[in-house]
Amino acid sequence: MGETDSIVPFSVPGPDGVRVPAVGTPRPWEAADRAQAARDGATGPEPPGPPVCPECGLAGERRATYTGQHVLLQPGRPVPAHLVPGGHRWHVDGNGVAWNGGQDEPPPGATCRIPHRLVCPGLSLDEIRPWSRLAEVREHNALSARREADEEAVRRTRLPDAG
Repeated sequence: MGETDSIVPFSVPGPDGVRVPAVGTPRPWEAADRAQAARDGATGPEPPGPPVCPECGLAGERRATYTGQHVLLQPGRPVPAHLVPGGHRWHVDGNGVAWNGGQDEPPPGATCRIPHRLVCPGLSLDEIRPWSRLAEVREHNALSARREADEEAVRRTRLPDAG
């Protein structure tokens, strides 16, 4: 071992386990983590406030996430993951930290927790956007269909012979 060798710390469990900085170290990923937390729905009330939904007043189960934010989960039992839209499937690891399963298809028999926001009576479906991924795919397909129609129109148009 020479003077240029460094100690590589072991990562802790979880998707962001390698992000354990020394105290006082700049954390350039915080803005990205906040944006990801918002996309994932980790918008629960932060401590020390009570774990109560600001939209409907119902209590939920507040869990910390790996992005440093909190998610308000619907209290109760896990539900079959295939019944929950992608991006709304939350899991709680052995440390009690919640993480979003994202858009990946869950394995057969998997269960998950749902965020209270998904079933909040104080929000409309337009505010919740449970099928936002499907809306993105629809928009992509609409653009593709228009592009193909435009290309077909160009192929059918006979240009004058400039020759």
